[in-house]
Amino acid sequence: MSNASMPKIELPGIRNVLAVASGKGGVGKSTVAVNIAVALQMQGLRVGLLDADIYGPSIPLMLGVQGQVDQATTPLPLDRHGLKVMSIGFLVPPEKAVIWRGPMIHRALTQFLTQLDWGELDFLVIDLPPGTGDAQLTLTQTVPLSAAVVVTTPQEVSLIDARKGLEMFREVRVPVLGIIENMSYFMGDDGKKYEPFRSGGGARLARHCSVPYLGEIPIDARVAASGDEGTPLVARHPDSPAAQAFDRIAKVVRRELESAPAANPLPGLEMT
Repeated sequence: MSNASMPKIELPGIRNVLAVASGKGGVGKSTVAVNIAVALQMQGLRVGLLDADIYGPSIPLMLGVQGQVDQATTPLPLDRHGLKVMSIGFLVPPEKAVIWRGPMIHRALTQFLTQLDWGELDFLVIDLPPGTGDAQLTLTQTVPLSAAVVVTTPQEVSLIDARKGLEMFREVRVPVLGIIENMSYFMGDDGKKYEPFRSGGGARLARHCSVPYLGEIPIDARVAASGDEGTPLVARHPDSPAAQAFDRIAKVVRRELESAPAANPLPGLEMT
């Protein structure tokens, strides 16, 4: 079924919707989504972030929201680090599992998108669930996505699944801006570059699938520490190599969407 055969959710006031996806879990997709969103906000854009991973929401922890939010006193979406943010994790206790079938997930996400006051946004970044199942397919078919990026790690076991995620977007005719390779390498205390998960996998996948390679994110212990402490790396350590990589990728995302035929203008972006 093509995405044109299903009714699209209308999102007035939101100029661009970017999906951050992965073919499998464990590749750091949510970390990438959070840091790209914050990087876009730090570039002067109005940005929202929707955690669409109903079964495993990690955005609340990464943005420093502890425990269930009292909806009677706290308006949603929340405002964190300059982002408007929504996650199922704000509505249920952290220790409680969400056991829902596909239609319930779709209904909840539709409500998050259409019944909350997102205001005027230049970007809404959607952290998709990992994989290519029913929930992911329904989201890509019904949400008016401007484009997607696919996150992988360098080793083949991740690349195989990343390729499936990329093909899902092609099936539903969502433009793929490119591949991001996370956890690419780390610099040892001896000054040498180490690649524990092999090297060049993301670039090879991009060439094989004829999509751009958006760049590599190095392994940095501060990435995990910053996420666990509720302040994304790009905000806490903006001069770190990983934060600079996120910033470069965010700038490419802006540039590509600005230059798309049906793009909505973004403020303050100089085309080069």
